[in-house]
Amino acid sequence: MADPYGTLGIARTASEKEIKSAYRKLAKELHPDRNKDNPKAAERFSDATKAYDLLSDSTKRGQFDRGEIDMEGNPTNPFGGFGGGPGAGGFGGGGSRQRYSAEDFGGFSSDDMDIGDLFEGLFGGGKPRGGARRGFGQRPPPPPPKKGADIQYRLAVPFVDAAAGRDQRITLADGKTIDLKLPAGVEDGTQMRLKGKGHKGAGGYGDGLVIVEVGNHPFFRRDGDHIRMDLPLTLDEAVRGAKVKCPTVDGPVMLTIKPGTNGGTVMRLGGKGWTMKGGKRGDQLVTLEIQLPEDLDAFAKRIEDWSDPASPREKFGL
Repeated sequence: MADPYGTLGIARTASEKEIKSAYRKLAKELHPDRNKDNPKAAERFSDATKAYDLLSDSTKRGQFDRGEIDMEGNPTNPFGGFGGGPGAGGFGGGGSRQRYSAEDFGGFSSDDMDIGDLFEGLFGGGKPRGGARRGFGQRPPPPPPKKGADIQYRLAVPFVDAAAGRDQRITLADGKTIDLKLPAGVEDGTQMRLKGKGHKGAGGYGDGLVIVEVGNHPFFRRDGDHIRMDLPLTLDEAVRGAKVKCPTVDGPVMLTIKPGTNGGTVMRLGGKGWTMKGGKRGDQLVTLEIQLPEDLDAFAKRIEDWSDPASPREKFGL
C-alpha cells in the first residue's frame, strides 16, 4: 500500500469528514461486487480500506504522522539500519568512522544547536514525554493492542424503503437487533460503518461494515433523483377524462386525466421521488399508456362508420 493519504487522495491535514468522504467515493468505485473481472480494483479497494482504518483512528493516525508505526500499523525502528560492529561507519556500515562537528551543520556553534535534537528531527523520533530523550539503539514503545476484526454485513433494502429513506432492522453477529437509519441518497453498494460492532480484540471491538443492496421493483425504476413508472389508461379514460389511482413509494395518490389525453404524456408528482443527500426528495415521473379494449371485434363494430381524419405522422414528412 502506498502512503495512506496518497491512497485516499487527500492532504495530510484532511479532516475526519474529508477522510470519510474520500473513502466512500473510492469504495463505491472499486468495490469487488462491481469489479468482478478486475483484480487490480479489488487490490486497490483493500488498500483504500486499510488506509481508511488507519486514518479514521485518531490514535493510529497520530502514531503514523509521528513515524511511530508504518502504513500497515506495525511499529517502526528508525535506527534498525544503522547498526554495525567495531569500525562501522556512522551511517553506512563498513569503512572508517567519519566525525562531524556543529560547523558541519550550517556553521552553528554547540551553544546554538542540540545535535540530539537534529538527529531526532531527521529520523522522526521527537522527544519522549517526561523530558527524556530516546538514545540511538533504543526501541520505540510497543504499539497499543489491536482492536478486533471487522464484521461485514449485507443489508437487502426494498426499493420503496430506500427511496423514502425508511429505517431498516438488522440483526448483528451477537444476536442483537438494531434499527439502522439509512443515509440520505443511499444507493446500491453504499457502505455504512457501525463503530464497535465487530469482533472483540485486545484493544477493543472492531467495527461492523454494512453494505446496502437495493432491490428492484416490478414497476418503479430509478432515474437519478427521480422515480419513473408507466401507468396504463383505458381508451375511455383517455378520451373522456377521469380520476385514476396512481401508486407511489409513499402509497397511492389520485391523478386527474384531462379529456383527450394522448399516450406518452408524462405527469410529474413533486416530492415523490428518491431521497437526496440534502434530505429533499426528487419527483415521480408517470408516463401514461393508452390500452385498447380487449374485445377488439366489438370495438371495431362500434366505430366501423367512423375514421380519424388526423395525420399524426405528417411532422415526419410522411
